[in-house]
Amino acid sequence: MKKFALIYIPLFLLLTSCEKELDFHYHDVDRQLVIEGSLTRHGADVSLRNTTPMDEPMDRTPITDATVTIRDLTDGTCEHLYADAEGIFRNDTPGIVGHDYRLEVKRGEKNYASVCTMTSATDITGLEFQWIKMPYDYVAVLQVSFTDSPGTGDCYWVRLTRNGRAYRWTMVDDSHAEDGIINEVIMTTRKDIGEEDEKSLLLPGDVVGVTVTPISQDMLDYLMALEADSNGPRMFDGDYCLGYFIAAPVADSSIVFNPDDMTEYK
Repeated sequence: MKKFALIYIPLFLLLTSCEKELDFHYHDVDRQLVIEGSLTRHGADVSLRNTTPMDEPMDRTPITDATVTIRDLTDGTCEHLYADAEGIFRNDTPGIVGHDYRLEVKRGEKNYASVCTMTSATDITGLEFQWIKMPYDYVAVLQVSFTDSPGTGDCYWVRLTRNGRAYRWTMVDDSHAEDGIINEVIMTTRKDIGEEDEKSLLLPGDVVGVTVTPISQDMLDYLMALEADSNGPRMFDGDYCLGYFIAAPVADSSIVFNPDDMTEYK
């Protein structure tokens, strides 16, 4: 039996207000390069940007003064990526399942590299919205069903968009797969839209896009760290940077949110 440690906080501490102004002091930290790279059956995309200090507005200006290549360590070929009008480095050469790939980024005197094996594809077999009764309201949950590769220890990154813009994401392993299918349930919007915030709100007719990407255990650990507001494990060799590189086919599908057609479960 697992034992849980409980931390007791006196109720009056939770109810007492304090008007004293707190002066936080943050350590000055140099900006760090963030590399986000992916190789799929459609080619490669790599974005470069710098981190933003905590006391400054978010800066997502792309960095383009770098040399970016992807080497196929299995057959020895090398592809160069070039920045497009959006500042994203791209190349249309598809990845091959089972091949090992090395993403290399050189900027000035600094070098960064990450190796990943192109994983097998998955297929989305079903998308379904349902209303689930919660203590505070009915909530629309989206069940995403997709195939799991044979064997154990497989991990997946499930991402949702709302009308083409990033909306939700989660990660899952195959520990609960049944008959080769994983059914992942993701909570979305409340039924009472007047009580829902803009980040979660879905309206009738909204198109929810779904992508499922097979990932490594290291990438799963990285995403779990991000979810816990941490930078996560280091994913690149060479000079220090943040970010990730994944090589995997991406399964994608979409569903239209029609709340009047959804079944209610209590």
